Amino acid sequence: MISVEPLFIEGKPFTAVTVKLPKTNFMSISNDKGYIMCGALDVQLLNDKLKERKIIAGRAVGVRTIEQLLEAPLESVTLEAEELGIQAGMIGKDALLKMF
Repeated sequence: MISVEPLFIEGKPFTAVTVKLPKTNFMSISNDKGYIMCGALDVQLLNDKLKERKIIAGRAVGVRTIEQLLEAPLESVTLEAEELGIQAGMIGKDALLKMF
């Protein structure tokens, strides 16, 4: 099952996507500038092989719901995210707010 829902953080709009897969869930929360995702995100790939795309993204591990993704500390972030002040250890919703 795939769920796509609007999500507002301090009045700012985002899109929350959940894909239920066997034994796991794939989740992301995004806006037109960047996104945070579950552990499936390969930050190293984005920083190395896709560097020219300047992707703003962060990865949280061990999350199973959108709510957990919002509250979890980011395990890693892209170089472009760091330029916005988004750091590893920052919780998901704070990182998303920096994407405005």
